[in-house]
Amino acid sequence: MTAVPLQPPRRLVDLTLDGEPVRAPEGSTLLDACRAAGKDVPTLCQGDTLTPKNACRVCVVEVEGARTLAPACSRRVEPGMEVRTDTERARHSRKVVLELLASSVDMSTTPRAAEWIEEYGAEPGRFGPDAARVDEEPKIDNDLYVRDYDKCVLCYKCVDACGEQWQNTFAIAVAGRGFDARISTEHDAPLTDSACVYCGNCIEVCPTGALSFRSEFDMRAAGTWDESAQTRTTTVCAYCGVGCNLTLHVQDNEIVKVTSPHDNPVTHGNLCIKGRFGYQHVQNRD
Repeated sequence: MTAVPLQPPRRLVDLTLDGEPVRAPEGSTLLDACRAAGKDVPTLCQGDTLTPKNACRVCVVEVEGARTLAPACSRRVEPGMEVRTDTERARHSRKVVLELLASSVDMSTTPRAAEWIEEYGAEPGRFGPDAARVDEEPKIDNDLYVRDYDKCVLCYKCVDACGEQWQNTFAIAVAGRGFDARISTEHDAPLTDSACVYCGNCIEVCPTGALSFRSEFDMRAAGTWDESAQTRTTTVCAYCGVGCNLTLHVQDNEIVKVTSPHDNPVTHGNLCIKGRFGYQHVQNRD
């Protein structure tokens, strides 16, 4: 077994969080510090395996002396910082962002979105029925996963996972500008004609369900998808010797999808097509 070298200790930074003195490792973000202190700061575009894009702006907090609100997901802690996470200004900003998102995007499968909308008193309906919506039918052009861009909040996490931060396949990118911006394959070609290698790492990081397993999509459409009835079992992929960890999501004694632990030092949540989608042989009863 290969020994993992010890990393040098990180200095601790003293700062004030909602009036309470806290210590956070140097180089960590305000969001890391908030979570370590047990403070629930909402976020959509932040991913624990990706470089922050500051796209959704739901995680903004107030920093003493700063002219604008700071995105907690990317702002690094500094000695002597005075940070407030629940001020009227921060709450109002989160409320407006949630209203704008929920008025134009289907957030029905976004974890905790309904909870945050209620908590911050957001009223997406106040923009009326003519609020800009994608109103695009789900793209079902393969048997493995579905792209439902009516749920996309343009967080760019899928683009980063497919591109230089992980897969380096570059099958998808942002196309169009302004209100016409969208996630697309090259020349808007079907996924089967693109550079996609079907690793599914884009699904792993999608925060809204815009990208989902075909099995999950079909079960939701049939009304049989029930996460509360699912068990999760982490095992090792048997296809090769890399040692990728798989988390099997099982409902009614059937594997319904596969994810990977983000804290695994081998994969950091990433898999190949075999590991993520090649599980059917496990439950072949013919």
